[in-house]
Amino acid sequence: MPRVPIDVGVAREQHRAYEQALGDAGYCVEHLEADETMPDSVFVEDMAVVFDEVAILTNPGAPSRRREVPAIAAALAAHRPLQQIQLPATVDGGDVLVAGRFVYVGRSTRSNDAALIQIRRILGPFGYTVLGAEVRGCLHLKSAVTALADDVLLVNREWIDTKNFAAFKLVDVAPEEPSAANVLRLRDRIVAARAFPRTADRIAGEGFQVNLVDASELAKAEGAVTCCSLIVPVRPFAPSPVEG
Repeated sequence: MPRVPIDVGVAREQHRAYEQALGDAGYCVEHLEADETMPDSVFVEDMAVVFDEVAILTNPGAPSRRREVPAIAAALAAHRPLQQIQLPATVDGGDVLVAGRFVYVGRSTRSNDAALIQIRRILGPFGYTVLGAEVRGCLHLKSAVTALADDVLLVNREWIDTKNFAAFKLVDVAPEEPSAANVLRLRDRIVAARAFPRTADRIAGEGFQVNLVDASELAKAEGAVTCCSLIVPVRPFAPSPVEG
């Protein structure tokens, strides 16, 4: 399908409302300086994956985006020890799903098995299980599946093989809302796109509080609600298994 131009003014208003939703949930929003030479940098999720013990800096699948990583590294260094994915591995944060102690790495056009191996090596000492997941019909794994809780996932079965997720309760998106599987899990609520009310009703029916935001301009660039933030829980660092 042809690209639809993004209305920059509307996109900015929607982004401000998204930040407000995070603030209303009790999160402190930290801004990084804008850089017009990096037009995709609003999709900050792709640059890192944050765990209690460590933050993993990615090596994005699109070479044009790799210049975004240093600014994210500088921001995260105050909060977590850092590890960096190295070539030939490539991975976008949108392809990494964390659900409890399970971590799934999407096999997509942006992320490869070499990244899965490196992530497994980084996280294995901390007790995480790192698995691969095939992606079809969408850009990133988290377009097809995101976590509602450590043991509950929201899925579009057309875009993933659900046998990879047998350990979880699966909540299906509404059939007429195939792009609704991307939601942002916060401490006490789920942030979901307003464009998918039937799926939001299904999430609420599972007992979750749902906060709807307008992400229509992000969607024009294959973006969604997880894309525009990196959630960094404020917790003490765990001892490094390498140093300890």
